[in-house]
Amino acid sequence: MAARLSQGRILEQLRLAAKKGDRTALQLAVDEMKTLAFSPRYWNRYLALLANPLARLTDLLVLKQGEKIARQRGITIGRRKVKSGGARKKSKKPEVKKPRRKRRRLVPTQPSLFPELD
Repeated sequence: MAARLSQGRILEQLRLAAKKGDRTALQLAVDEMKTLAFSPRYWNRYLALLANPLARLTDLLVLKQGEKIARQRGITIGRRKVKSGGARKKSKKPEVKKPRRKRRRLVPTQPSLFPELD
């Protein structure tokens, strides 16, 4: 393993793995990403690395640490509400919905994975 972790080298290995299907490059990139993700010393560098779509995809599929680290750093990431599958009794009178308060985002929004669709 190299003495220093480089975000550029990790991204280069991820690109090589994506283009040529190189498992060795993918494993090296994942190992270096794990080093960044699992040690609090490197969390800021890991969160910066997640700005890249390939790194974000690798995190979502393999490591699943991005949201955990953000939560531990005090950064809130919005979650979707999951609808329950159970049947509910319907009330006779319609419910009055209260207006929701808008939340301020502490983190700038992530760039889209598909910018051509925006």
